[in-house]
Amino acid sequence: MTAPAERIDDLLRALAPQVVGVLTRRYGDFGTAEDAVQEALLDAARQWPEEGLPRNPRGWLIQVAVRRMTEQVRSEQARRRREDLVAGQLPADRRTAAPADEDDPAGRDDTLALLFLCCHPALSPASAIALTLRSVGGLTTGEIARAFMVPEATMGQRISRAKQRIKSSGVPFRMPDAAEWPARLDAVLHVLYLIFNEGYAGSAGPELRRVELSREAIRLTRAVRAQLPDDSEVAGLLALMLLNEARGPARTGPDGELVPLAEQDRGRWDAAAIAEGVALITAALPRGPVGPYQVQAAIAAVHDEAPTAEETDWPQILALYGVLARISDNPLITLNRAVATAMVDGPAAGLALLADVPPGLADHHRLYAVRAHLHELAGEREAAVADYRAAARRTASLPERHHLSLRAARLTAAAGSTPPPA
Repeated sequence: MTAPAERIDDLLRALAPQVVGVLTRRYGDFGTAEDAVQEALLDAARQWPEEGLPRNPRGWLIQVAVRRMTEQVRSEQARRRREDLVAGQLPADRRTAAPADEDDPAGRDDTLALLFLCCHPALSPASAIALTLRSVGGLTTGEIARAFMVPEATMGQRISRAKQRIKSSGVPFRMPDAAEWPARLDAVLHVLYLIFNEGYAGSAGPELRRVELSREAIRLTRAVRAQLPDDSEVAGLLALMLLNEARGPARTGPDGELVPLAEQDRGRWDAAAIAEGVALITAALPRGPVGPYQVQAAIAAVHDEAPTAEETDWPQILALYGVLARISDNPLITLNRAVATAMVDGPAAGLALLADVPPGLADHHRLYAVRAHLHELAGEREAAVADYRAAARRTASLPERHHLSLRAARLTAAAGSTPPPA
């Protein structure tokens, strides 16, 4: 059965963490399993478009990954010791891989357990998040590096060290018990937040949205909430995802072009997702303590409940950004707060907040995009054009680059059509 390359990519992204989970549970070696699965994914990406999908894609990946894992183990000097150890841990009927078209006997989705394994407290928060984005989220090292605003080589080293730390810790592959959740939950939620963000607005490539990522982030967040139904920040994160994802159908035009929030057809927004998100955040906020995901969800709810862009309650949004800055200030919050300030107190006030470039954003395209928007609101065309062009040069997202370049071109054309003063 043939399948388009896009469908194969989506399928591989969904299956990858499941297969890593199966091999880690079976052999107890996360690092080797993750490497083997990466090689199996490459084999599938080469073969499936030409030969068609196997009857059981998951079983095919498990079989190929087991073969690759065996090859890796045998290439090491400690081959016999490690093979004996693995064999001793397995029942006799589990010492060979299942046929490619036969499902794994356990047949379960280990993605949530893999998520918590990668967020083990033996790792630093940054390393845990990076490793999980790679192994569970399916993001490339380059995409993760952009999310952290560090060089790709640095991120590659961080992920490699994290895998070695997991391996040396000897931590078993299982869901943590209730006492272990608090030490890992912050990292788990941050990972899910970053996976969703990459799906909501891809950092690179031809597509604005990567729906398979945002949907997987929502699915996993629902799974975490099922384990912790009374945690207000888990509910806040799920609400934030639903309220943002609800706008998805209106965020692109007929040719995939980016449509800004103020210009979107709100009739295309997902009303059911908005209703669920608003209900979640309304119930979560009084329970407290209030965390950053709840505040961001509250901001998203204000946007989504406004009948039109002109009726948006910007003073309330600005007040919420003030709360968010006190809880969890970071450069991107500063950018969003500058926009809200401009909408309440005028563009000059928003630009004043950006007079000192926030650390980590000096060369980030979003700084230039926000500054360009505020210059445009202020009627400062030349400054707006310069910043739009600077932002376009710095983004790796083709829809964003096209949108920013188009804004600059329109302002340039408008300036050229303005008659000179009398």
